[in-house]
Amino acid sequence: MDYPFIKPQYYFSLLKDIINFIKKPVNLKNQNKSTKFKIYDTIGLFILKLLFLIPLSVIIGSIHDPENLTKSNMAERFSPLVLLLMTVVILPTLEEICFRLSLRFKPIYFALSSGVFSYYVLTKIVFQTKLSVADDSFLLRCLGAIGLAVLTYLILQSSSFLKRKLGEFWENNFFWIYYISCLSFAWIHVFNYEFNWLNILFLPLITIPQLMSAIISGYTRVSFGFQYPLLFHMFTNLMVTSLLLLNG
Repeated sequence: MDYPFIKPQYYFSLLKDIINFIKKPVNLKNQNKSTKFKIYDTIGLFILKLLFLIPLSVIIGSIHDPENLTKSNMAERFSPLVLLLMTVVILPTLEEICFRLSLRFKPIYFALSSGVFSYYVLTKIVFQTKLSVADDSFLLRCLGAIGLAVLTYLILQSSSFLKRKLGEFWENNFFWIYYISCLSFAWIHVFNYEFNWLNILFLPLITIPQLMSAIISGYTRVSFGFQYPLLFHMFTNLMVTSLLLLNG
């Protein structure tokens, strides 16, 4: 079988596609690629990201390398199997629903993204706890998120005018929606580190890996479908968590 991964020109082609999308994000699904080649491209983009990220991480770490408190905390609280379940399945699914699902507008997508985003806000800002902690506020956080998702969906479904206007807004402002999604995904990871002025100052630098992931995942979400950035995200977290477990 002819695999494209050993051909340098394949990666140049992928890089060209990404750069063109970055310059002008377009909310159009690629109808010309088969599922097989969408999977190939997702894996190819994962490899391309690694080729850029490995030397970039060394440079970033030499400038500012804060401890990732979330990773170390989860490694202490969970067994290896549960840690893999959390970091490779549950958290990527939540993050993709929150930041990528509603890049293509549908009432159900927007409602689900709104619900998960509200869970982030309730967890990180209101109760100042961790996403994976089942403490006294966990039920309230979950009910609040579910309630907002259901309410948002019912409102949009009951108002064809609002649904149409929001859909038009999405199409007319997709450039900004895409980049707000990318930056929000990257910068929300500041909560992984100690909250101090130095880390805030270096926020654009230390979240470059997450920004790269968001740019690629947003592209695959719009062009291929939701399952492809989810697969990309799971691969990324599997690699990071495996290294953490091997070094631990």
